[in-house]
Amino acid sequence: MSTLVSIRNLTKTYQRGPEKVDVLHGIDLDIARGDFVALMGPSGSGKTTLLNLIGGLDAPTSGEIDVDGQRIDRMGAGELASWRSRNVGYVFQFYNLMPALTAQKNVELPLLLTKLGGAQRKRHAQIALELVGLSDRVSHKPAELSGGQQQRVAIARAIVSDPTLLICDEPTGDLDRHSAEEILGLLQELNREHGKTIVMVTHDPKAAGYASHTLHLDKGVLVEQPEHAA
Repeated sequence: MSTLVSIRNLTKTYQRGPEKVDVLHGIDLDIARGDFVALMGPSGSGKTTLLNLIGGLDAPTSGEIDVDGQRIDRMGAGELASWRSRNVGYVFQFYNLMPALTAQKNVELPLLLTKLGGAQRKRHAQIALELVGLSDRVSHKPAELSGGQQQRVAIARAIVSDPTLLICDEPTGDLDRHSAEEILGLLQELNREHGKTIVMVTHDPKAAGYASHTLHLDKGVLVEQPEHAA
């Protein structure tokens, strides 16, 4: 299995007033194409910071980040935005859906950055919604959907442009256990049946159990846990 994400000597330091806060310390990490990795660790350990760096939402203080042969740590803001739109799908804890738009229109949003016409965007959105089990909810707005259904719409939006990498930050953190298990099962299906590479931050050991293996961050240092069966 080839390496999709390669990280070397990655550091991240934030400036808070006069104080420098070192969040990540010399991280080395390889993520294989088609892997499903869970990132765990206590609050403040650097999980979301590392996730945002892998997804191109933030820039490192130093070190290298190579995703599918491209050094994203060397990209400027415009180039990075273009790279993200082509290569990364994002799933957040609180869905981030547009309340005035239907499920279909929410899913179409990333495609507005492409050259696809309106009919093509609609078809792509319908396929993505069908894949997440919401083909009967295309005309519903977020307020008319349950939390689990809203997260399914968010996942459809994340996969509609067929990204190389799915970045998930506490995707079940706002859901009840039943809805959470449905969402985790869907992510597992996207990984196993559709070959999506997934990196997921979670506090929940049960959620991490759906991943192929777990990485543990503590005080900005990465420790790999023994592999487990999902």
